[in-house]
Amino acid sequence: MYKRYLFFRISPYLSHKNALVITGMRQVGKTTLMRQLYDAWTEAKIWFDFDNPLDMLTFENINYKSIYEDLRNMAGAKSSERFLVCIDEIQNFPEITKVIKYLIDHYGVKFIVTGSSNYYLRNLFPESLSGRKFIFEMAPLTYKEYLHFRGFLNAEQTAPDLEVTLRERSPASIYEYSDYFNDYLTYGGFPEVTLTKDAQTKNLILKNIFASFFEKDIKIFSELKDIRELRDLILLLGPRSGNIIDITRLASDLGVNRVKIYNYLEFLVGTYFIRMLPKYTASIDRSVAGGKKLYFTDTGILNLISKPTEGQLLETAVANLLNHYGQLSFYNKRNTAEIDFVLEKKTAFEVKYKATENDAVKLVKLTQSLGIENSYMVSQKPVESDKVIYPWFI
Repeated sequence: MYKRYLFFRISPYLSHKNALVITGMRQVGKTTLMRQLYDAWTEAKIWFDFDNPLDMLTFENINYKSIYEDLRNMAGAKSSERFLVCIDEIQNFPEITKVIKYLIDHYGVKFIVTGSSNYYLRNLFPESLSGRKFIFEMAPLTYKEYLHFRGFLNAEQTAPDLEVTLRERSPASIYEYSDYFNDYLTYGGFPEVTLTKDAQTKNLILKNIFASFFEKDIKIFSELKDIRELRDLILLLGPRSGNIIDITRLASDLGVNRVKIYNYLEFLVGTYFIRMLPKYTASIDRSVAGGKKLYFTDTGILNLISKPTEGQLLETAVANLLNHYGQLSFYNKRNTAEIDFVLEKKTAFEVKYKATENDAVKLVKLTQSLGIENSYMVSQKPVESDKVIYPWFI
């Protein structure tokens, strides 16, 4: 099994007392990652899958000491031996957080759990687990990870390192595989899709991922009564990826009230289907107040439900790649001046399918006026400029 870079980030925390929570969109590889961490644990251990109701029985006992004894025996652990409990799809049994807290505090049991929805994890791990958990978000594959899954790079080369990218512009190990970037844009970063060669099968897998989102995540969220409304909203959002969202217009087009649109968007963000970027402002400036910018978290899903332009698809991919490096925002002043992305309020990125030197000059002037330290054009088509980088390096 190929290792995601997140494996190397999480591994050092296996010895820590806190529970490790892996969350992210369905089918991004959370279960595989937990299996790899499970295999790396050299002491007693046990695995549960909460998609299977029978696996919940052990944790339904109201006597938490008895739960511990049952788990210890099932794991084959000695009386004083620390052991690992892995639980897949924990959102199916929210009450278990009290058990986890008790077993961590009284017996030092190590937990690794996965959950497909931050929408639930915010409530699933309340104050009772404060200071007892580390949460890691797993996204679809980055382009470097895509190359690793295609067999072109080793796992160590997938480490996100934007400083090297910006300094070197064209690491040779990545540049020679730039031709594969169009495939990455078309089909996105779900591991199973990447590992599949046939285009027709890739599309079928993407359809199944989209269907599982409705079959599983929406069933858990009982307040969503009309699945068709949410489906129609997603179809409306497709052409708007990379645009500032107008809630009033969406409500009008869908024939529902604004509150419902806000709830739907919160759900889509919480299940990692989309991301919403806030506006950048260094100070109180009413001219930059307003809506958020929307991006789909996988270009394969975006292509499945819409027909984005080349520029729109590229910008969506860059949004998802840059998101690995920190907090993103965007700048837009009354539609007269804009910057696609501002990373950690320090580095600006403007994305164009084919940038020019003049585009880079304009960006530098704008960022200097805003007090932003650095700026770069991101172009898929080659251009000679020390202010232009290419998306496959990010």
